[in-house]
Amino acid sequence: MGIVSGTVLFAVIWFLTLFIVLPQRLRTQGEAGEVEPGTPSSAPEEAHMVTKFKLVTVIAAALWVVTAGIIISGVITVEMIDLFGVMEEGFHDR
Repeated sequence: MGIVSGTVLFAVIWFLTLFIVLPQRLRTQGEAGEVEPGTPSSAPEEAHMVTKFKLVTVIAAALWVVTAGIIISGVITVEMIDLFGVMEEGFHDR
């Protein structure tokens, strides 16, 4: 795995993790009873984005280490998940 592919893998994992973490422990302005004029009642009261970004980075780094380790070690290869038999022997040797 090269530097660019490792960086792209980290970015994909980071954003997927972000979308999972964002709605966690979210309290809306409607639940708090104080809706700021010009915003919907479903808007977050306090988003805590810095804390969530730090948490997402730690989780994504751990997931990236595991995923990159699996890819680099060859425990799981593309040939192993070729469900339709499209790849012939020596596909990656070209």
